[in-house]
Amino acid sequence: MHMNRISPKRLPVARTPGRRRWLAAVSLAACLAAAYPAAAAAGGTAASAGTRLVNCGPGPRPPCFSPRAYEMAYGVAPLLRRGISGRGETVAIFALAQTPASAGDTDIRKDLAAFDTKFGLPRARLHIVTAIAKSPTPYLSNVEELGDTEMVHAFAPGATLDIILVPADTVSSTANVAIAVTKAVRESAALHVAVLSISLSGGEHAFTRGEAAATHAALQQARQQHVTVLGSSGDQGAISSHEGPPVQVNMPASDPLVLGVGGTILDATPDGAYLGEMAWNDTTEAEASGGGYSSLFPRPPYQHGLARARATRGVPDVSANAEPATAMATDNSYGQLRADTGTSSSTPLWAGVIALADQQAGRHLGFVNPALYAIARGPAYHSAFHDVVTGDNSVLWPTGVFVGYTAGPGWDPVTGWGSPDAQYLVPLLAHAARSGT
Repeated sequence: MHMNRISPKRLPVARTPGRRRWLAAVSLAACLAAAYPAAAAAGGTAASAGTRLVNCGPGPRPPCFSPRAYEMAYGVAPLLRRGISGRGETVAIFALAQTPASAGDTDIRKDLAAFDTKFGLPRARLHIVTAIAKSPTPYLSNVEELGDTEMVHAFAPGATLDIILVPADTVSSTANVAIAVTKAVRESAALHVAVLSISLSGGEHAFTRGEAAATHAALQQARQQHVTVLGSSGDQGAISSHEGPPVQVNMPASDPLVLGVGGTILDATPDGAYLGEMAWNDTTEAEASGGGYSSLFPRPPYQHGLARARATRGVPDVSANAEPATAMATDNSYGQLRADTGTSSSTPLWAGVIALADQQAGRHLGFVNPALYAIARGPAYHSAFHDVVTGDNSVLWPTGVFVGYTAGPGWDPVTGWGSPDAQYLVPLLAHAARSGT
């Protein structure tokens, strides 16, 4: 749910041998689906969804990973087997209210039921929050809301899902965005949810300092109520999600009280065995992981001493897959599978991971950035995170090349510390909460 998309071509990005291995697996799966359509149709059942790719057609698009494969790739599956499912926690999801005239809308209740049936997930606990947007059709959802909700549910299937609706005209201006985000953060604090996932972003230069200050004040309130707030770093690389240049980062991810989430390209086997990742930069769709350095917020203490730190806040903090060709499948009530893509996908993925850590800790973790950075700086870094060391987020714009940043060892302003290996990270976060560190 980003303010704008751009269409110029991007700088070419080298692909790793691991990605070629994945594409070979995709080709094989596509051939099998074409030869045995009945078997392909059954491939999304609970018995087989974790062992093969699923078709996210129509058209020539490659198949998607099943939720079960994603749970394997990011280390969630071992936690689910131990009963760490987000049970007892509530994850709030920021979403636009829809109207009956909205094209392509579906009923989120039926969508989740279809998703659960197809992939063998438990029934979702769903609440729609209409305190901000008094919607007459609160259960209508678009693909953005659907993807966010099903991603959280796949990673934290025991958690309650609160969808906080904001007015449909929110994306008409950055002033409306600032108001909606501020209200949603305050509402999440009032509801005492564990986690709030926001897949909306806009370039810092488009917001006034007053708007940034109002959002920051709401985030301070959320911190006091121990709410973890996550924000997507954006899908337009180094030039943000709002009308292109200049080089900048996005709000609300750039606020130091938000866990900013960037994008990667996942390389895994069809059943979810992790092979590697690189920074997301799609040369054909003109999309890449948002990242860089803030012009509004000074460097927070948890970023002091980083090799690539600057005087201002660096974004993102963490990342996960945002690439369509390696995406997780989502489902709607019409039986249409689609790839869940962009940092709008990686953000709710991390929201699910935090909910798992909340359950294991027996309390809301709240503001997790200092703890995550402490873990990443310690000896468990390469167990708890997948370090992403290749790729960039530079942009080729009609007026010239806007040079972004490169991924590298440790924290970088493209993928942050990298993606989670939740089976190790979640217990470490829970321990940090219990010990008060």
